[in-house]
Amino acid sequence: MSGKLIIVGAGPGDPGLLTLRAVDALHVADVILADQLAPHGPLRGLRAEIIDVGKVGGGPQVPQEETNRLILEHTQAGRTVVRYKGGDPFVFGRGGEEVQLCIEHEIPFEVVPGVTAGVAAAAYAGIPVTQRGMALGVAFVTGRDSAGNPPDLDALARFPGTLVFYMGVAGLAEIARGLIAGGRSVSEPAAVVERGTLPEQRVVRAELGSLADVAAAAEVSAPAITIVGPVAELDLSWLGRGPLAGRRIGITRARPQGSELARRLRNLGATVIEAPTIRIEPINAPVPNFEMYDLVVLTSPNGVGRLFELVRDARELAGPRIAAIGPGTAQALRDGGVEADVVPDRAVAEGLAEALAGTPIKRALLIRGEEGREVLPDALRERGAIVDVLAVYRTVPEPLGHEARAAALAADDLVFASGSAAKAFHAAAGTLDGPRIVSIGPATSAALRELGRQPDIEAAEHTPDGLVQALLERDAL
Repeated sequence: MSGKLIIVGAGPGDPGLLTLRAVDALHVADVILADQLAPHGPLRGLRAEIIDVGKVGGGPQVPQEETNRLILEHTQAGRTVVRYKGGDPFVFGRGGEEVQLCIEHEIPFEVVPGVTAGVAAAAYAGIPVTQRGMALGVAFVTGRDSAGNPPDLDALARFPGTLVFYMGVAGLAEIARGLIAGGRSVSEPAAVVERGTLPEQRVVRAELGSLADVAAAAEVSAPAITIVGPVAELDLSWLGRGPLAGRRIGITRARPQGSELARRLRNLGATVIEAPTIRIEPINAPVPNFEMYDLVVLTSPNGVGRLFELVRDARELAGPRIAAIGPGTAQALRDGGVEADVVPDRAVAEGLAEALAGTPIKRALLIRGEEGREVLPDALRERGAIVDVLAVYRTVPEPLGHEARAAALAADDLVFASGSAAKAFHAAAGTLDGPRIVSIGPATSAALRELGRQPDIEAAEHTPDGLVQALLERDAL
């Protein structure tokens, strides 16, 4: 029984550029054959087996023959295979060859187009590849063919529009010489966009005759695209504008919460480095009998999310009083149709214990993570209440790569939304020195102090909104 191959274009790097169809395909996959240059954040938490078949220019290579073998092995075993490729599968991506393989072996297939770097990286750099009165056409060109030979530069020089070169950084001087020899002006505007759409994107602009020297001096490296034509002198950049423009902010929060915070900060102009050092792993838990309790306490938005996975009808929570440890947890409850009865002014266990001081409690249920603090259970038991603790998730370390570590430690601000994230980052990175440290609240600040680092900023409101506001206020100083 044959499975199916879905070839997915993942775009040039920014995970926000994945299409809805691409996300759907990832969620139905049994096996994902992933390129290294495609964003790997969206792959976290999927049920599929993920196999790295990535290729990096000048780096380690997985032969295409091996990728083809894996496609056949898994589809012919009846599995749905996603070939997860950077950019667009049919733009210098060998997607056409993989489709031909499927046709040859009578394997059903689908192609999900992706945003190609020649369009996206240029747009993120503020360069339109076509512009009325400047460029009525655009040519996408590979810097080298499969045999390592350059394209026909003499013919390309006569093309009446913008030239966008992929994989051409190593041969930049040769490309420029060939275009000039073919008739392009030495002073024609040109630009190189390195790591387009990613937080570390750089744009180098120069005249065509000096572009190679300028790029070499800037130590530009792959992945990058080169743009040649009058449009390269335009700077219609939008990335990095806003009240946090120029700020590099590291996010250590677990996905998907960290990605939402990153999106909001990018919308304010910040360059965001996502370096999650923890992930949330669900724990199998029984559905509680809420009729047994007169108080149910939620200690985090993660706990609320797991609660609503266990309880499909919010009316089951109609009996007991509901307490939330802070505004973020209360909002998560509200989003699920439940209004918390008790929300303390201070979003810590001590604050909730104080807020419940006048409330008669016989039996309470705490829904929380596996390693929660014992402050609140102990306080309620001291008042004579029976307290049951239901752990519905655990926080586990997430590997931190060398590049992510270096980028996070080079940030202006490093944001921690939990004590567990602070401990995991310190364990993975070995230090908290370098950036300003931003804490979401007192419990996280206490964990940071235990690690030997006094937070530079603590959010007044202990929520993601509070973190954003704290960064805005600090930046305005």
